[in-house]
Amino acid sequence: MGIRLYRSYTPGTRNKSVSDFKEIIKFKPQKRLTFGQHRKKGRNSQGFITSRHRGGGHKRLYRQIDFFRNKIHVPGKIVSIEYDPNRNARISVVYYEDGEKRYILHARGLNIGDTILSSSEAPIQIGNALPLTNIPLGTAIHNIEIQAGRGGKIARAAGTVAQLVAKEGHLATLRLPSGEVRMISQKCFATIGQVGNVDSNNRNMGKAGSKRWLGKKPSVRGVVMNPVDHPHGGGEGRSPIGRKRPLTPWGYPALGKKTRKSDKYSDIFIIRKRK
Repeated sequence: MGIRLYRSYTPGTRNKSVSDFKEIIKFKPQKRLTFGQHRKKGRNSQGFITSRHRGGGHKRLYRQIDFFRNKIHVPGKIVSIEYDPNRNARISVVYYEDGEKRYILHARGLNIGDTILSSSEAPIQIGNALPLTNIPLGTAIHNIEIQAGRGGKIARAAGTVAQLVAKEGHLATLRLPSGEVRMISQKCFATIGQVGNVDSNNRNMGKAGSKRWLGKKPSVRGVVMNPVDHPHGGGEGRSPIGRKRPLTPWGYPALGKKTRKSDKYSDIFIIRKRK
């Protein structure tokens, strides 16, 4: 899981770096665990752009990942580690003893041939899924449920990890990758260990085209637009934005404005807000 550097033999390879893919064993996905997907490219059901700067990119097959880890008391064996174009983490193919195959997020340190288990009595080892009530304090975990039985929602990106810091009553206190400290029901399942491919953030795209392959289109600064197109637009030459604070193209405050609802239902579970 390292980074491979390019030599500067073209402008596009200057300062470019990619993953070395050494941990990947198989490149063709499991046929029964994949399906095509319609990529919305930032459009809503009427075809209007609601999220700017999205579109194009390479065609992808979606790999169906088991975020629920609800194969209780059935051991599974790690057979291969694969690349997933829909996320920056790697995924692993698990063969369960009853014959079923599933994809899971590949945890750092999980190797081919290792056995994993989802159970309240499972041992505390990498790749096993347990309810928070059975996980010791200080354990590094990922793929954490917010509501029991709804599947893992927290700490799923490459290199992310949360820590179980306290238990009180029926709630457990977690320190999340964002720095937020919050409480979650101890009935929720989590997977032991850290998500793999920890060097993902150290890659350098090298050229604009690499971003286009990912389906991300270029963005234009508001100060170079006309007044009709953006609140920052207009003026003679290179001029400031002409406003007290930065604004979005629709006139709302930008860059630092808190967008979380002040009375959100889950505020009572947050002990310390994210940084």
